[in-house]
Amino acid sequence: MIYFDNSATTKVNDSVLKTYNAASEQYFGNPSSLHKLGLKAYELLETSRKQIASQLGFKQDEVVFTSGGTEGNNWIIKGTAFKKREFGKHIITTEIEHPSVLNTMHQLEELGFEVTYLPVDKTGHISADDLKKAIRKDTILVSTMAVNNEIGAIQPIHEIAKVLKDYPSISYHVDSVQAIGKNLQDKFMDPRVDYYTFSGHKFHAPRGIGFIYMKEGKQLEPLMAGGGQESNLRSGTENTPAIAGMAKAIRLLKENEAQKADKMEHLKEKLVNHLKTLDNVHVFSQIGDDFAPHIICFTLDGVRGETIVHTFEERDIYISTTSACSSKKGLESGTLKAMNVQEKVATSAVRVSLDESNTESEMDEFIKNLDEIHDHFQILN
Repeated sequence: MIYFDNSATTKVNDSVLKTYNAASEQYFGNPSSLHKLGLKAYELLETSRKQIASQLGFKQDEVVFTSGGTEGNNWIIKGTAFKKREFGKHIITTEIEHPSVLNTMHQLEELGFEVTYLPVDKTGHISADDLKKAIRKDTILVSTMAVNNEIGAIQPIHEIAKVLKDYPSISYHVDSVQAIGKNLQDKFMDPRVDYYTFSGHKFHAPRGIGFIYMKEGKQLEPLMAGGGQESNLRSGTENTPAIAGMAKAIRLLKENEAQKADKMEHLKEKLVNHLKTLDNVHVFSQIGDDFAPHIICFTLDGVRGETIVHTFEERDIYISTTSACSSKKGLESGTLKAMNVQEKVATSAVRVSLDESNTESEMDEFIKNLDEIHDHFQILN
């Protein structure tokens, strides 16, 4: 079996799973309880928070736990909108955001907020100049992803941050779910950013756990009301075992991160260079500093993306259409549409996404099968 769908989800690391199981057995108390079992669980919770913060260069109280990327994006965007609505109701985002951002924006529009959706160029990147032109006196939030989940384009976070330095009252949120662990920290970490979103299952932690970075001094309106956990920001009994597992996953992720990213980049280059030799193929994920090392989006023209996915699946090779969140709906790539790619091409797009566990022999086997599948559909067409 070859698993090349790591941007959809990753397999839980064995040692992370051991940490999760041990925490489930030994730290089963509620962290809010006053007895020693509760205190034991609370200490593990805070130790995990400290470890995560340390690995990413945050302060401990700037890490707030969530259930994952979707909740994190919803909370930061809605929480900011509700907290700052007396100052303005204008928000800026992009046309290529994850559905958890775009659909949240649509909900806010129904509540009377105005949203500007920035376009992208033919490579899938937004322009800081477009952002500057879109800013209004009533703009309260800018929300952009760090790495596009469909084609891997790295957005110009530092250029955006430079523009926003002149507008300190505007909050800046970066969806960094696809960026972590790919040696891209220098590209998406910027002191002007107020909020980051992270999701554990993208880096070998359990599903259903994540966290946000919330810069010290910033405020969000809570969306989860209840017992006042997470400093009254996000109520609900904490998932202590998953949090401990996520802390372990972060530590493992940061070990030899540069070498892991180089390995992924090498495999990506091998596939992209081969794809360019094939007829009737479009490659949208480029090699270079403004693209992530782990995502390759391409088409076999004239063949629907889901057909390609299932053809590879028959060979025990797992890839996806451009976004796992929309693949079952049969939708064309939102990113490719924003790039003005023809619909008949966009509906043929598939995504290969790598992680540090993938090997050269797996890529060789994938390319061998790719050639066979490509030739098969060329004959049919």
